[in-house]
Amino acid sequence: MSRSVGVVVPAYEPVVDSLVDYLHALHDHLDPATVRIELDAPDAATLAALEDEPCTVNAVDRRRGKGAAITCGFEALDTDVLAFADADGATPADSIVDVVQPVVDGTSKLAVGSRRHPDADVRSHQTVARRYLGDGFAFLARTLLSVPLYDFQCGAKAIDAEAWASVRDHLYEPGFAWDIELVAMAAALGYDPVEVPVTWEDQPESTVSPVGTTVELGVSLLKSRHRVKRLQGSSFHRFVASRRTTRVSLVDRLGAETDE
Repeated sequence: MSRSVGVVVPAYEPVVDSLVDYLHALHDHLDPATVRIELDAPDAATLAALEDEPCTVNAVDRRRGKGAAITCGFEALDTDVLAFADADGATPADSIVDVVQPVVDGTSKLAVGSRRHPDADVRSHQTVARRYLGDGFAFLARTLLSVPLYDFQCGAKAIDAEAWASVRDHLYEPGFAWDIELVAMAAALGYDPVEVPVTWEDQPESTVSPVGTTVELGVSLLKSRHRVKRLQGSSFHRFVASRRTTRVSLVDRLGAETDE
């Protein structure tokens, strides 16, 4: 690829053998400049298993959350394109190539993998309950954010480094809600996302809690809508923001933790 690509893989309690296989697949299909594992609260066996693998490992002794881990990884990359892929490998490496390509070739500043796109190839499905929760959330997100995507939460996205520099200061969510905030704020800043259908296979070992995560996503969706409206100049949302305690962005919080 003509532009350099860095891939961040956020991981918490990963299935190590599967993660190692995924790392090699990413290198074989994507040929990235670097793959960086952001590893939360690992045990000694996991660290030992990754020691000689083709990746940089940044291990911390606590669970930061997916969004904080990806943000930390993106901040450490110096590539033209920043991408992330979930450690469970639900989106295979060849589909990560498809997601990265629109950003590499310059047709989009933000590419979003989608397992709900009509052209997606879903090899195995989530439970019925999780599918309904996901479909309902996607509908609400499309409606409230006016971003016409089928899927906001698929664990495969890529963003141009210049766009990341603009968006990074508008992100606050450290957990799974980070995806929706990234899409919402990027779109509000004029970086309309392109949706890329992917091959996808549900991973039963996932650490995602369906009910807890859905609540988190719902709250974040409302916050993201408020921030989008404020950024777009809504006098009402700017008034509401002025009456609240100012929150510190995720990059600033992470930077403060590093300095301690």
